[in-house]
Amino acid sequence: MSATELIVQPKGRKPRIYRGRSDVQTVRPSPARWIGRVLAWSVIGFFVLFFVVPMVWLVLAPTKTPRQLLLDNPFSFGAFQTLASNWGELMAFQNGIVWTWLGNAALYSGAALILALVVSIPAGYALALVEFRFRKTLLAVTLIIMLIPNTALVLPIFLELSALKLVGTPLSVILPFSFYPFGVYLTYIYFSTAVSRDLLNAARIDGAGEFRVFAQVAMPLATPVIALVGFFNLIGNWNNYFLPFVMVPGRRAPIQVGLAELLSNVPLFNPTTAGSVTIDLPVLAMATILSVAPVLIIFLFSQRFLVSGLTAGGTKE
Repeated sequence: MSATELIVQPKGRKPRIYRGRSDVQTVRPSPARWIGRVLAWSVIGFFVLFFVVPMVWLVLAPTKTPRQLLLDNPFSFGAFQTLASNWGELMAFQNGIVWTWLGNAALYSGAALILALVVSIPAGYALALVEFRFRKTLLAVTLIIMLIPNTALVLPIFLELSALKLVGTPLSVILPFSFYPFGVYLTYIYFSTAVSRDLLNAARIDGAGEFRVFAQVAMPLATPVIALVGFFNLIGNWNNYFLPFVMVPGRRAPIQVGLAELLSNVPLFNPTTAGSVTIDLPVLAMATILSVAPVLIIFLFSQRFLVSGLTAGGTKE
């Protein structure tokens, strides 16, 4: 190609060669592409303002005094001494009950996670790969239950557990948390689309029983969906407020219910606060960060495995 030939290749188009021109030709984006970029950056900016900015304010709030929080720059850093003071005030609230709330949340969410996996994975496998009577009916019931809001089920669950005299015990939270129809349906979809029936039939021909086929063939293939169901169940249980609020008030409450109790002791939100124990906004912000920290840590350490598991088999080497 001579020096007078210029190749101009806009993105998404075939190369165009201009002969006999020594000047550089500039290809401007089309109006439609320019409008698309503006809309994309506008959406990104909106989400940054709506989500990231409040999170930055929340992280900086515990480093300030209540006066600094109201009068200083919202995104300025206070002092480490103030941070330590707010931490001590939070730990002094009801003799460090915040740790009890965190322990309760870990107990309820962890135990319910184990039960949900034990029930959801075999149920999804059976609905997808085992033929039995009323299979389609059971699948339809599962889908209908998924559409019912969780808050609408709190009252019937409360009446049922009250009849069993379980209200106020950890089981009153763990058992409803482990009821996870979304996990059943997600597992059903995975086994229906990503697991070969021929592979399972080959294991049966080799003499493996149904339980062995499930445990040694299907389960290893279902590692991505097991991780996904477990992650969604854990996050949903940890952030659940209404059910624990009804079932286990007091010291047996998880951290989400505890945050509501802390909020009720903030004079700015509850002017009728009685007694000498009051909570300032920076202390409440620190408690909020403490409640989010375990879930955030789990997400940061598990996202690589979740993404690699979901994309496994999507490409051929």
